[in-house]
Amino acid sequence: MRLLTKVSLIAAAMISLSACQKEAAAPAAPVLDTDAAKQSYAMGVSVGKYLNSAVEEHKKLGLPLASDTMVRGVQDALAGKAALTDEEVQKVMTALDEQFRAKQAEVAKAKAAETIAKGEAFLAENAKKEGVKVTESGLQYEVITAADGPKPKAEEKVRVKYKGTFIDGTEFDSTDKSNGGEPVEFQLNQVIPGWTEGVQLMGVGSKFKFTIPSALGYGDRDVGPIPANSVLQFEVELLGIVAEEAAPAGEAAKK
Repeated sequence: MRLLTKVSLIAAAMISLSACQKEAAAPAAPVLDTDAAKQSYAMGVSVGKYLNSAVEEHKKLGLPLASDTMVRGVQDALAGKAALTDEEVQKVMTALDEQFRAKQAEVAKAKAAETIAKGEAFLAENAKKEGVKVTESGLQYEVITAADGPKPKAEEKVRVKYKGTFIDGTEFDSTDKSNGGEPVEFQLNQVIPGWTEGVQLMGVGSKFKFTIPSALGYGDRDVGPIPANSVLQFEVELLGIVAEEAAPAGEAAKK
């Protein structure tokens, strides 16, 4: 973020200069006939894309930057006659950085409140559906396919197939999607609490649908494609409990 605020003026100036030249004759194509020329141009393109993105981020948060003033600032700096001292520039940029962070926090707080409200409303309605049961922790589940196989303990490893969706039905992960349709194995007490609790309710061979409150999922963290405070739904098929293989006698002795 500090790099962002230090260079965002240059980025906006570059964009502004480009816009001002739209009506002018198109500039000649860059001559990229040496490694140095290509390296210089590639670095410029890379930095330009990053800076353009940074300027857009400011705009989205209601922190627009005056292009004409930025252009003048760049020109004055290059000419060695900046109207602000280095100390004044640092002070202004620090304030901009603080504004940016405050706006980010404000947007995140509003988004979290909206996600939580939608999740709570969904949980309340889902709990009323026929066949849905709610545990003391708030985990909701329904039996899709019942089976009388053994039920795993938290410290055991299980083999499952699953599909995970958001409350709007959008799939974010599944064994079909991320594991080529093959089952996955994991220690039951090393996953999110909703899984640890829910899968222990299942007999091998059964298939359940879990609706997991965010407190039993990933909480207030963004994890991959999963936004913070998300209520998640999983269809889980328990294929087996994986027995830990005993180490050979020689290996056990070494340990």
